[in-house]
Amino acid sequence: MPFPDFLVIGVPKSGTTALHAALRPHPALYMSPVKEPKYFLTDGPPPTRGGPGDAATYREHVWRREDYEALFADAPAGALCGESTPFYLYDRAAQRRIHAVAPQAKLIAILRDPVERAHSNWTHLWSAGLEPIGDVVRACAEDERRKAAGWAHFWHYVSLGRYGEQLEHLYDLFPREQVLVFRYRELLDDPARTLDRVCGFLGVEQGLLTHIPRENVTAQPEQGRRHQLLSMALRALARAGHHLPEKLGRVPIERIESLLQSQGAPRRPLTWDQRQRLLAHFTADIELLQRVTGEDFGDWLRPRERSGGLVGARPPGQRQARNGRPGPPAIGRNDRNDRPA
Repeated sequence: MPFPDFLVIGVPKSGTTALHAALRPHPALYMSPVKEPKYFLTDGPPPTRGGPGDAATYREHVWRREDYEALFADAPAGALCGESTPFYLYDRAAQRRIHAVAPQAKLIAILRDPVERAHSNWTHLWSAGLEPIGDVVRACAEDERRKAAGWAHFWHYVSLGRYGEQLEHLYDLFPREQVLVFRYRELLDDPARTLDRVCGFLGVEQGLLTHIPRENVTAQPEQGRRHQLLSMALRALARAGHHLPEKLGRVPIERIESLLQSQGAPRRPLTWDQRQRLLAHFTADIELLQRVTGEDFGDWLRPRERSGGLVGARPPGQRQARNGRPGPPAIGRNDRNDRPA
C-alpha cells in the first residue's frame, strides 16, 4: 500500500479542516476518513503525558503503519490519496519522515497571519478550559517553557507561526514545485479560485469544487470565578484521563465543556497594543518568510483591517468521526484542528 500522494501539512487554525472537507467530494481525490492521523509526528507510540489534555490527544494518533495504510484502503482505483495534519510543517522531524518514505508527495500549506493564528489557538484552548492563562500575550510568553516541559505542539502558540523557518527547512528537503503555499485569506475571500489552484497543483480536474464549508466559530467565555472553577475541574479530569478508560473519562469532561461554552461570546479582536506586543515574536521570521518565498507579507506587520474569518470551523469540542461525519464533543484534543475563529 503506497503512502499518500499529497498531504496538507499546515498550519493549525488556518482552515485545513475546511480544505480537507472541501476536497473530499472530488472524484479524483480520496481524503483520509481521519482528518488528522498525525502518523509522521512520531517514530512509534506517542508520548503519554504533556500539557493539559495532551494524554487524550496522544491516544488518537494513528501511529502504527498498518493502521495508517488502512486509512486509504477504500480509495478508488486511480484516485490520489491525501491526508491533512497541520503540524507536519512545524515539526522538522515529521518533514524528514515524510521525505524518507514519500519523497514525491505533493505538500500543501496554508499560512495565516501569525498573530491572528496564535490568538485563535489561545482562544481555542481557553474556551475549552484547558489554557490556564487568561491573557494571550502572557500565554505566548510561555512558549519555550511549555516546549521544554513536553507540552504538545498545539500549545506552541509562537513557534507554530514561524513559517519562514519552517519553509526554509522544508525547501531543503523537497523541490519547490512539490510545495503549494497560499494564504488563509485566499481561502476565505475566493474559495472557488483557491480550490481550483489546489486541484491544478494536484493535477486533477478544476471547476468541480466551488465552496468551503461554513460552520460555527470558537466562543470566548468571560473570565471570572465560574470559568476558573470549571476550567480547574476540567484540567484535573484531563490529567487523570490517562488512568481511565476513554469513554468513562469523556462523560464528565464533555459536560464541563458544555457548561464552559454555554455563556461564551464571539472571540474578541486584539487591540493594537496587544498585536504590537505579539508581533515582536514574529517580525524577524516574517522577514525571513519574504526572503524564502519571494512574496510580500508586509501586511502582517500592520494593524488588522478585520478580525478572523468564519470558514472551516467545527462547533466547539466537536470531534471529527472516522466516517467523516461530525462525532460527539471531545475535550482535551489539543490538535483539534483549526477552527479559524
